[in-house]
Amino acid sequence: MTLTWLEGGTTAMDGGAMFGVVPKPLWSRKYPFNEKNQIELPTDPMLIQYQGQNMLIDAGIGKGKLTDKQRMIFGVSRESEVEESLATLGLTLADIDAVLMTHLHFDHASGLTAQVGVGEYRSVFPNATIIVNEMEWQEMQHPNIRSKSTYWEYNWQPIVEQVQTYQESFEYLPGIELIHTGGHSEGHALIKLTQGDQVLLHMADIMPTHAHQNPLWVLAYDDYPMTSVFAKEKWMKEAYEKNYSFIFYHDAFYRMVKWDTQGKEIVESLKRTRAREI
Repeated sequence: MTLTWLEGGTTAMDGGAMFGVVPKPLWSRKYPFNEKNQIELPTDPMLIQYQGQNMLIDAGIGKGKLTDKQRMIFGVSRESEVEESLATLGLTLADIDAVLMTHLHFDHASGLTAQVGVGEYRSVFPNATIIVNEMEWQEMQHPNIRSKSTYWEYNWQPIVEQVQTYQESFEYLPGIELIHTGGHSEGHALIKLTQGDQVLLHMADIMPTHAHQNPLWVLAYDDYPMTSVFAKEKWMKEAYEKNYSFIFYHDAFYRMVKWDTQGKEIVESLKRTRAREI
């Protein structure tokens, strides 16, 4: 099983929102911020190559879809270069067999579709099955007064025929599992990759960066923050005890981190670089 991080774009979100009720003097020791109090958050999909298939974890922020106002609000300094990243590996967008979606917020799902004309959009990955939790898919299509700011029609309408949903968990291939957590959104999921005695855990946006390690450090963006806390507490306890590693979509500094059995020290890590593999 090979993982390659693709260039999915870079955002910069408000640090206070990203760390919720945690005081700035605490979180700023663990993650730097700019003059606007924003923290850098890449949106880099992970390409999994395994058993002859090419799978992505999430899809990046897309290209040419955001307005100037949106780019300013979300601190977008770079848009997706997924197609270019795949080309360096000898792959095309049509070679992607599946996209495993942790959830469907704009910074994860905008890369699923592309604009082809005024008000017209197409699927970016025409041959892929798009796997997403059933609750997440339903809310994407019928957002509420809060979630309509991140679930956008042009990110889901062109892919309707490609979507496959699940309830609590779904194993796409042996050792590649999506598991519902809720918390960040009602249908949010983590992804667990297992091969032999090695496990990589992608907690997605209930732990978007290494600095969110503390189970109580959850986002102001979370719809159900206590659900996030309980899910993090459960999974991180298991991860420490069983020696799992954590992989990231949003972290500007680490692709992968492994803590000791007490969660105190980083014992192994992979720093973020362009086109890095493990």
